[in-house]
Amino acid sequence: MTERETRMETVAMLIQPGTNPEIVVNAVRAAFPNLVVIEEQPESKALFIRRRARKLGWVQALGQLATMVVSRYGKRFTAARAAEILEEFGANPQIDSTIRRIAVPSANSPDFLKVLDGVRPAALLLVSTRMLKAETLAAIPCPVLNLHAGINPQYRGLQGGYWSRVMADEANFGATVHLVDAGVDTGGVLYQHRLEPSKRDTMHTYPLLQTAAATGIVVAALRDAVCGDLKPLKIAAPSRQWYHPPIWTWLWNGVTRGIW
Repeated sequence: MTERETRMETVAMLIQPGTNPEIVVNAVRAAFPNLVVIEEQPESKALFIRRRARKLGWVQALGQLATMVVSRYGKRFTAARAAEILEEFGANPQIDSTIRRIAVPSANSPDFLKVLDGVRPAALLLVSTRMLKAETLAAIPCPVLNLHAGINPQYRGLQGGYWSRVMADEANFGATVHLVDAGVDTGGVLYQHRLEPSKRDTMHTYPLLQTAAATGIVVAALRDAVCGDLKPLKIAAPSRQWYHPPIWTWLWNGVTRGIW
C-alpha cells in the first residue's frame, strides 16, 4: 500500500472529552485526513469508585478519589509547565470542528458497534476510554490499538509515569502503543517512547507530557495497522497493574522525595 493509499484509508478513534485525547486526534488527522472520532460519555465517578472499592476496599478507593480530586484542581497551578510541553512537542489540544464526530453513550453500548459498522475503519485507536468488554472487542472487525501513558508491561493501568518515578525507574518513564485484548493493557506492545520528565513535572503534567511525546509512535502504529504490518514486540519484563496513589501515599512521596 502506497503512502497516498494509506492516507486515504478511514481510521477511527474512540475518545472521551479532554485535552490529551484532542492532542492525539489532531496528530492522527494530519496523517489520516479521513479520520472519524467517536466520543463516549465519561463514566460517573460514583460508579468508578464503587467498582474500585469492590476490588481494593473502601479505604483505598476513597484515598484514590481524594488524589483524583486534588489532581483535577491542581492543574490550574501547573498551567505554565503544561504550555511549555505543548510548545516543545508542537502539540495542538484545540478541538477541530472539521473532523467528523459521532457521540455514543458508551464504548460498550450497541450504538458504538452500530457506528463502527457504518464507518468501517481500517483501524481503531482508543485514547482515554473505559475498557472494552470482551464481547465488544470480539465484534470489532479491524485492529484495535490503545495509547497508554506508561511503559508496558511494567506500568500497566493508571499513572504509569508517576509510579515509574516512585519506583526509582525513570528509565521507564514514557508511553506505549499496544494492541487491545481482554486484559488491562496486556495486549501486544507495538511501539514505546521513553523520555525524561522535568523536575517541574508532577502527577498533574505527567500524562500530558507522555501523550504529547507519543504522537509519532501513534501514527506509526496506525500506519502499520492499515497496511496489515503489525509486529508486536517480545518484551521480557515483570508485569504489574497500578492504580491512582491514595492521597496519603501521594503526600508522603511528595514531602519526603519531591515526587508529586
